[in-house]
This record gives sequence, C-alpha cells and structure tokens, in this order.
Amino acid sequence: MTEEPYRWLEAIENRREYIQEQLKPSSPVFAASVDEGVLLLGVGGGLSKVFEIFDRHAMVALGHPADIERMRQGLIDAAHLESFTRAAEDVSLRRLVSFGLSVQLKTSFEQIFTAPFLVETLLAEVGATREQDVLARVRFDGSFELENGGVMVACAHSERERVAKQWLAQKLASDHSLETARKCFLAAWVGIMDPRAVLVDGFEQALTSTEPCKLLEGKIVEVGLLRRSGPRSRAYQAWT
Repeated sequence: MTEEPYRWLEAIENRREYIQEQLKPSSPVFAASVDEGVLLLGVGGGLSKVFEIFDRHAMVALGHPADIERMRQGLIDAAHLESFTRAAEDVSLRRLVSFGLSVQLKTSFEQIFTAPFLVETLLAEVGATREQDVLARVRFDGSFELENGGVMVACAHSERERVAKQWLAQKLASDHSLETARKCFLAAWVGIMDPRAVLVDGFEQALTSTEPCKLLEGKIVEVGLLRRSGPRSRAYQAWT
C-alpha cells in the first residue's frame, strides 16, 4: 500500500513525457495586443487553429485537432452558461480559465486511465485599451499564466517558447501595428521550426529576408483579430 503514491507519481511523470513527445512536432502559435485589438496567429496544414469563443474572446491552439475541438466546445459552453446565469459583461477570461478550463485540463491529466488532452493553448480577451487586454497561456496539465496586454507564445519546446516571447516583446514594444505583429509572428515561427537556426539569429534573418520561406510552402497562415472598436458581438474577424 505504501508504494501506491509512488506508482501514481511515476505514472504522472510518464504521462507528462508522453504528452510532451506527442506535441513536439506541433506548430507554435502566437497572440499579442496591438493598437487595433488582439492579434492571434497559427500556421498549419489546413485544419483551423484560431477560433472565436465569445463576444470579446478568442483562442489559438496547437495539438491534436480532436482535443482542440473538445476544448473549444467546452469554452463556448462555459461562456454561454456564464452569460445566461449572470450577464454577457460578466464573462471574463480569468473566470473561464481559472474555474473552468484549468480544472478540466488538470482533472484530465491526473486521471491516468483516461486519454489526456494533447493541446497547448493561448486565449485572449480584448479590452478598451491595450493595458486592459487579457492574454492566457494554458498548458496541457491545467497550469496557466495570465497577463494584461503584451505577447504570448505557445510552443511544445519550452526554451524556444521563452526566447521567442522575449524577442517578440522587444520587437513589438514600440510598434503595435497589425502588419508588424504579423511579420514578427511569422519570423518567430520560422526561427522556431527551422532546426538549423540559432533562435534569435533565425528570427532576425526570417524578418529581414526577401526570399519566400520554404518552411511555409504548402502551409496555411490563419490570423484572427479581436477588434477594440465596433459592436462587441462582432469583435472577432479573420484578418489577412
């Protein structure tokens, strides 16, 4: 009996390693506060990565398409339930993550005899100003980070994610335009996905290169924008 807790901890660690290994080939995703709202970007082979969730909320995710869809449906249901029982204005990203999504992911991760969520997620809530935007980075085990404004990156490689986030935050610190953010996102994507690149050098080279990137050939770049102005029910739009 005394061995049971240790067996559970070993099973959890094995489960974590399995999920991380499954997610390694996944394409990183990005989100940032810009002057017009919150920009989200994902690169894939045709299946959607960027989704509207509620009036002022959206998500972009990497991982298994079925798990991304399960998460999307769960978030939509939670947002509409919150809106029905309270009011649309009370639907906040902090509540959706803290009391909903995080709990669901943690429970799924720790139930070692059920299939885990193979997914990493960024969520966004657009505010009246960049400082009031809320960005969330949610991991497969339910752990999460919340920030007001700024930049978020989700990547299956933690060190690449950290370096890319720092580089993007520096690049977008003074220029908050949509086009600059989009170009920087794609440069960071190329730098992360190119195994030959030294990260920061790879980002800079991709940003300044005038040649088409071979890594992007056959890929679909999906961009969503949560607009700050206009009716809140139409805040989200695909942007090209």
